[in-house]
Amino acid sequence: MSNFNQQIEKFRTKNGFIAALDQSGGSSPKALKLYGIAESAYSNDEEMFALVHEMRARIITSPSFTGDRIMAAILFENTMDRAIKGKPTADYLWNVKKVVPILKVDKGLAEEKNGVQLMKPIPGLAELLKKAKAKNIFGTKMRSVIKQSNKEGIEAIVKQQFEIALQIIKAGLVPIIEPEVDIHCPDKTKAEELLKAQLVNHLKKLDKSQLVMFKLTPPEKDNFYQDFTKHPNVLKVVALSGGYSREEANARLARQTGVIASFSRALTEGLTAQQTDKEFDAALDASIESIYQASIT
Repeated sequence: MSNFNQQIEKFRTKNGFIAALDQSGGSSPKALKLYGIAESAYSNDEEMFALVHEMRARIITSPSFTGDRIMAAILFENTMDRAIKGKPTADYLWNVKKVVPILKVDKGLAEEKNGVQLMKPIPGLAELLKKAKAKNIFGTKMRSVIKQSNKEGIEAIVKQQFEIALQIIKAGLVPIIEPEVDIHCPDKTKAEELLKAQLVNHLKKLDKSQLVMFKLTPPEKDNFYQDFTKHPNVLKVVALSGGYSREEANARLARQTGVIASFSRALTEGLTAQQTDKEFDAALDASIESIYQASIT
């Protein structure tokens, strides 16, 4: 069985969650600051990304970070292009840790219009997907944000997500479609109803061989997205932490049967550069275990 088919099988049959380690240029300073590294510690992007990679490598090489509880890890391009212990990052993840490598492909958010933020254009996407496939990446992730329960805006978000998803599927990868509903959306329940209707409409247009994943904000109505967990075109439904604390995100996730976590900040909450390896590994292990338990409900 090819690595790709083994990885699909892992998503279909194993327990675990997705570690989102994909903060990119815009969010790296904040991620480093939370990790205990001030902006004064680096003077340019090259130094910043080197520090980010050190942080990521420390997480990925930790004894607690294995495929037993971690289903997959989302990287950004700079991390994909680097190595961990002499191996390309994606190969280290799969061959050493049995963690499926996924790549963030979006270039950030456009200005808000009709209550949503679409993705910015993604120049060079075809070349990036080709490179990702050559580097043994399994799938991709792309994020847009819903701020208001605006039907026109939500239709535009889902249309854009699926248009790009089809390009990704054609390149031989599995896309994670992430239309995040902002947790501060004034009518979050209505926005989620509009979003679900659009996701259903676009799923109907896929043929049976076309697989996607959904990354969604934990809904106000528990198990609101449960139909998607059984849909033949949906490999996995995952939840983002969306600004909730790890405790709150876990509590909300645990109420969504068949949905697993894809947490970023909530995963690394409490980890610092100043911790000894023993302290760091213990903190990461506790974080992973709490998110894993919330993901197997």
